[in-house]
Amino acid sequence: MKINPEHIDKMTLFAKAMGHPTRMEILAFLLEQDTCYFGDIHEVFPNAKATISQHLKELKNAGLIQGEIEGPKVKYCINKENWELARLLFDEFFSLKPKSKCCH
Repeated sequence: MKINPEHIDKMTLFAKAMGHPTRMEILAFLLEQDTCYFGDIHEVFPNAKATISQHLKELKNAGLIQGEIEGPKVKYCINKENWELARLLFDEFFSLKPKSKCCH
């Protein structure tokens, strides 16, 4: 079974965004919240505000999270639609079985 090139592009975008330990920690944190303000996220992680902002930007650009301005604050949450898409795409990819037995 060949994987759709559009799926590969989307998985690559998701994987790149998830390719940093702090981003994975932010995602794990947000998965446990309904919504979370930037200040709350910053308090949980010891990184500088600018660093956390950059990680949030990468996750948002990949579509894994979404942010909404509420007055002077920004709140973040998991983008449920894209989270489900990522799960489906990676499930599909990892369900593929290798054909070759050359390394055994």
